[in-house]
Amino acid sequence: MVKKKNREWRICVDFTDLNKACPKDSFPLSHIEQLIDATAGHELLSFSDAYSGYNQILMAEEDQEKTTFITHQGTYCYKVMPFGLKNAGATYERLVTKMFKERLGKTMEVYIDDMLVKSAKKEDHISHLKEAFKILRRYGMKLNTEKCAFGVASGKFLGFLVSQ
Repeated sequence: MVKKKNREWRICVDFTDLNKACPKDSFPLSHIEQLIDATAGHELLSFSDAYSGYNQILMAEEDQEKTTFITHQGTYCYKVMPFGLKNAGATYERLVTKMFKERLGKTMEVYIDDMLVKSAKKEDHISHLKEAFKILRRYGMKLNTEKCAFGVASGKFLGFLVSQ
């Protein structure tokens, strides 16, 4: 168990052997610099973070046993994608790219579980947010409200302060 920044606990399982046995997923992650540059010129921004992002992706039933770990209380395996798998980032990026394909580069930017809704005109922002939330609901994705900011002129995205 490891304590996170927000003082919650995260189970950490050593997947070294499993990661060695898995081929690398070459799905590309977005270029952070391009995502940051793409926020310029937008009047309103909304920053979102998926709640326990990786844990919202179900593991294929036949792969669950590969994530088995032992505790003093018993033997367990993950039914959702755990933190620490070699291809977790690429898997998540593939999912959000699929989910938001019609929005990316236009009204949204996404990097794994960090999402940004952007609007060049203030009056369009509510409709852009509604579209994003509709997609999130369709996929059953939940947001970490402690890490969200909606309808702001500036904020932090991927460690960078972005504004109009």
